[in-house]
Amino acid sequence: MRLEIAVDLDYAIVGPPTDVLLQIEAAAMPDQRIESEALTIWSDSPIAAVAGEDGIGQRCWIRADNWLKAEYRAVVEVNRTIVDLAPLAPTPVRDLAGGLVPYLLPSRYCQSDRLEGFVRREFAGLEGGALAAALAAWVADSLEYRSNSSSGETTALDTFASRSGVCRDYAHLLVALARAGEIPARCVAGYAPGVEPPDFHAVAELWLDGAWRLVDATGMAPADTIARICVGRDATDIAFMTVFGMANFVHQSVRVTRL
Repeated sequence: MRLEIAVDLDYAIVGPPTDVLLQIEAAAMPDQRIESEALTIWSDSPIAAVAGEDGIGQRCWIRADNWLKAEYRAVVEVNRTIVDLAPLAPTPVRDLAGGLVPYLLPSRYCQSDRLEGFVRREFAGLEGGALAAALAAWVADSLEYRSNSSSGETTALDTFASRSGVCRDYAHLLVALARAGEIPARCVAGYAPGVEPPDFHAVAELWLDGAWRLVDATGMAPADTIARICVGRDATDIAFMTVFGMANFVHQSVRVTRL
């Protein structure tokens, strides 16, 4: 599948010049090829690129004065098949590589340690892919997608209690539940067609049978339609923009079209 991506960001900086960490470029990976791309940032200061988490994608450091304006255009070919999770074998935690261990542990927005009892009781006897499939189905069935029903402070536990949220909340809760069930899990920011409202999209990625498997519990983006931007423990790592100061929203648009 080929995707055309168009992103426009316009924010007003409040106060003195501030540093901004921008993360909006699609990542070049074996299952997604960047055919073309262009990132334009209006800035009087040099722009520095740094690697994203796990070496996936890249971030850009920007020194913003008065305003931040950025434009990203890309065409990405996604070559990924949809895999049935249920038959995938579990990996004992003692056999996991060191780089996977952080994705077993609680993080700021994914308090997996507080959900271990729930997973043990509600999904007794399941492990590996069978557990992952059951958890994804539970999140999809239990939550109501509601715009503006959460904030930047909403955690997986908050979503578990409220039973509503947006894509970020679905991803946080599925990641937290998977970790509680001894499945390494991370959050992924990506682009996908058909997302409503059109925006950056957050999904989960679970480590099963020796590979990362993309799962969108909202049901809006099948795994073969998602172009990853970046990965991380939770929203802290995958935010499209982190401002080390204050900024006010002026305009933002994200458009993803199938070609």
